[in-house]
Amino acid sequence: MNEQLFLIAHIAGRGVAIDSAQVESVVDIGHVTPTPRVARHIRGLAALRSRVVTVIDTHAALGLPPIGIAGSRAVITVIDGHHYAVLVDSLEDVAPFEAAPLPSGIALDAGWRRAGCGEIERDGEPILAIDLTALIHGPQNDAVTVN
Repeated sequence: MNEQLFLIAHIAGRGVAIDSAQVESVVDIGHVTPTPRVARHIRGLAALRSRVVTVIDTHAALGLPPIGIAGSRAVITVIDGHHYAVLVDSLEDVAPFEAAPLPSGIALDAGWRRAGCGEIERDGEPILAIDLTALIHGPQNDAVTVN
């Protein structure tokens, strides 16, 4: 058995597992300054411990209606040397699980399919493991071009 640590969170009413290797910390995000001319899934910028982080609206990154709240719980991750705050509805705990590939034929909407990278089982229930990198990049059709 090859277990690794996962952070259990909730996004859009669904439990998800995030590989702890992608988690720098978990925080409460306060004021987010909107940023003009960015992709829809980028909520804006926030100050966090003497650094600026890009705040990702996870709902919008999954192709769902954006979150309508000012601040929230977030998972801080570093992708390509940049810090991001990925908003989540709630956080539970970190625990060891054995990850498995996503079963073939699983029905997931496009955003969840893009973010899903496997599954874990907790108390006999499958939980989708997600890759935060896919959320950072957002929906593929949401690219912004500046002329």
